[in-house]
Amino acid sequence: MPGSFFISSIHKMIKQDRMKITIFLFLFIAYIVYSIIIYTKGTKEVVSVSNSEMTEISRGKLLFQQYNCTACHQLYGLGGYLGPELTTAYSDKNRGESLMRSFLKNGGAQMPDFHLREKDITALISFLKYVDKTAITYKQN
Repeated sequence: MPGSFFISSIHKMIKQDRMKITIFLFLFIAYIVYSIIIYTKGTKEVVSVSNSEMTEISRGKLLFQQYNCTACHQLYGLGGYLGPELTTAYSDKNRGESLMRSFLKNGGAQMPDFHLREKDITALISFLKYVDKTAITYKQN
C-alpha cells in the first residue's frame, strides 16, 4: 500500500515523542524533588540577628552587589572564579576576619583596592559573617 510507509512513519514519530516526553517528565520531577530537599534542608536552623545587625548586613550586601564582588568571588558556589570562594571565609581558620579586613582595605595581587571607608569594610564583613552563619548545608560538605 502506498500510504503504509507514511502511517508507519507517523507511528514511529509518536513513539519517539512519547519517549522524549517521558524522559523530560522524569528529569523535571527529579529536579523538583532535588530542589525541595536542597533548599529546605539549609533553612531548618534559623540565624537570628538584631535589627541593627540586619541593617549593617543589608548595607554590606548592597556594597557587595554595588562593587560586583560576584564577578570574581563565589557565594554558595555561585559567582566568578578569579577570587576565592567567600561563603565560609569568616569561619575559616586560615582566612577569617583579619585577612578579609586586610584585603578589603588594601586590595591584593588580583583584587583591586576599592578605597573603602572603614564603615564600608565593617558592613561587608558583617554581610560575609552572616553568609557564613547561614551556610549550614555548605559546611557539611
